[in-house]
Amino acid sequence: MSNTDSYTPPKVWQWDAENGGEWAKTNRPVSGATHEQDLPVGKHDLQLYSLATPNGQKVTIMLEELLELGIDEADYDAFLIKIGDGDQFSSGFVSVNPNSKIPALMDHSTTPVTRVFESGAILQYLAEKFDSLIPSDHASKTECRNWLFWQMGSAPYLGGGFGHFYSYAPFKMQYPIDRFTMEVKRQLDVLNRHLSDHDYMAGSEYSIADIAIWPWYGNLVLGNLYDAAEFLDVESYSHVLRWAKQIERRPAVKRGRRVNKTWGDETTEQLAERHSKDDF
Repeated sequence: MSNTDSYTPPKVWQWDAENGGEWAKTNRPVSGATHEQDLPVGKHDLQLYSLATPNGQKVTIMLEELLELGIDEADYDAFLIKIGDGDQFSSGFVSVNPNSKIPALMDHSTTPVTRVFESGAILQYLAEKFDSLIPSDHASKTECRNWLFWQMGSAPYLGGGFGHFYSYAPFKMQYPIDRFTMEVKRQLDVLNRHLSDHDYMAGSEYSIADIAIWPWYGNLVLGNLYDAAEFLDVESYSHVLRWAKQIERRPAVKRGRRVNKTWGDETTEQLAERHSKDDF
């Protein structure tokens, strides 16, 4: 390990607004709104407020998969939340998600309107609302939820841990990179062993477990996350790669990963807002 300056934590931590790297201007140790601004509302019952991060992609892929199944009631408006600009701290967004994280969903088909926040909760809500993309038998449904909650608990080590220190921290630090690389590779090994004898996460049936895991771990092994595929030796996780490529080919996944995306090729990868199937 390389020599580094040691750090002695103070008795009481104080916030330094300039410390924190790329996201320093939006990260803060308090919750609540910073400004008054209502959220727009489109023509559909389902109103999504999001950005095409892995967590955001979960919900847009889910909605596009429901539409692919012919469920017209799953049509939706997707409005862009620019987290780098602090849109998630508007009074309108905080009223939908007091935790100020994307994605957030409002279902106007209910009285009163139902708010749903946290990507895993949104996936479960939509699966139950439309009785789709979740197994019907007890054992398979339980396995599906096992892996859905595995993702919710594991991905912070990939994103907030590995991704932050490998890509976003103001300078490279060996200890946290080593620490979180070890954990991410362990997680990939968990997936690889499971997928060695399962087509999908819950067995033979594509489900919300796959929709939750793919934007994080599928994109990672396909080289679309943190530019870390070579560093993590993703080729050694052959079963995860097989699964990731299989899901990547799905038409709904191709559409869903573009929604609320403002980077990449303008004609083939970006779709800042989505209000109709014709937007693609």
